[in-house]
Amino acid sequence: MKLTIFCNARHFKLAVVGGGAAGCGISSKFARSLPKGAVAVIESQEKHYYQPGFTLVGGGLMKLEDTIRKEETLLHKNCTWIKDSAQKLLPEKNKVELRSGEEITYDFLVVATGIQPRFDLIKGCPEALETPGVCSNYSPRFAEKNFREAQQFQSGNAIFTFPNGPTKCAGAAQKACYLVEDIIRKRGIRNKARFQYYTSLGKIFGIDKYAIELQAVAEKKGVDVLIRHNLIEVDTRRKTAIFEKLDGNAKGTGEKVEVEYSLLHISPVCLPPEVVRSSSLADPQGFVDVDGFTLQSKKFANVFAAGDCANTPNAKTAAAVSSHLKTLHRNLQRVMDGEKPDVKYDGYASCPLVLGGGKGILAEFNSSGPLETTPLNQAKPARWAYLLKRYAMPFLYWRFLVRGWWNGPATLRKILHFGFK
Repeated sequence: MKLTIFCNARHFKLAVVGGGAAGCGISSKFARSLPKGAVAVIESQEKHYYQPGFTLVGGGLMKLEDTIRKEETLLHKNCTWIKDSAQKLLPEKNKVELRSGEEITYDFLVVATGIQPRFDLIKGCPEALETPGVCSNYSPRFAEKNFREAQQFQSGNAIFTFPNGPTKCAGAAQKACYLVEDIIRKRGIRNKARFQYYTSLGKIFGIDKYAIELQAVAEKKGVDVLIRHNLIEVDTRRKTAIFEKLDGNAKGTGEKVEVEYSLLHISPVCLPPEVVRSSSLADPQGFVDVDGFTLQSKKFANVFAAGDCANTPNAKTAAAVSSHLKTLHRNLQRVMDGEKPDVKYDGYASCPLVLGGGKGILAEFNSSGPLETTPLNQAKPARWAYLLKRYAMPFLYWRFLVRGWWNGPATLRKILHFGFK
């Protein structure tokens, strides 16, 4: 048994909990302006994953190794990397307790832990993912399996699910469906497969402009769309997916539907880690409770959140992180200077939907509706949208977003729309 004694807590001007896209991005921004060693990043993982690439891996369009970088290569040289995980967030004391037992104190805190797939909330799901036919692009462990299952599929029902609750990337389940359909079609056995997309929503996508086009895509591909269904159990013995029907308020009706599967792709609810959910920073759903415009904690003025773990109403995507960073950097700097936040997050998020056949739809939106960067109709399937997703966005992520240089497309949008958006 190893006993470690820490005599004095290390203190930092800014502590960032989480080394994902948001954590790397915001720490880099402040590391360039604050003295060396003033910014700490608390992150236990040595591998950093480009999570938007998992869908491409599952569709055989990208190698898993291409989604991985070493964390140390992404953090700014002026940051102090604390290779540990946060055990407790104690904002009342300006303190973070680490799993190792060490305590970190801070003047300002940014919570950027991201959210985690909760396969365990679906009965039988964790065990099912280890069996043939069941896969998910929501984990690097299973993304490659998704591609293998598509290659090995022979006949039967191919089922894809969208959960009843918060999740990462609202279009990921559809992307998985369309890419697997494309693979099976190219294998010449499309007539032996029945594709079904089960969603908890009342339509195929939350934004009407894109929902209309995506419904047309599904119909063209022969994908049956079943709304207001929530996956609650997987029975591997019978190879059966069990759904509960939902009412118009997304509440369970108690009515169950059982469907046999040959291939089952599961999109789970995703929630912040326990360290956030159990803290005084959390809202009743477990997300960091922030002002939706300023990203400042509603309870502690020296605490902010960025990325998926914040309870902002936007879709949880890497694109949303870019706009978070712009708002957060400005507002946190003002608070550091003794002033009040004055920049508002516009709710921007983006979901590049890969459709197969080298085409895609670039959905960009906020809570008010589409918020598109180009003057084109981005709801229409296009080759350029696929190329952007496959090649430009990974480059943008690794070279600019995680290094704190990319603040989202707002400026580009204004230029392309001659200042009218």
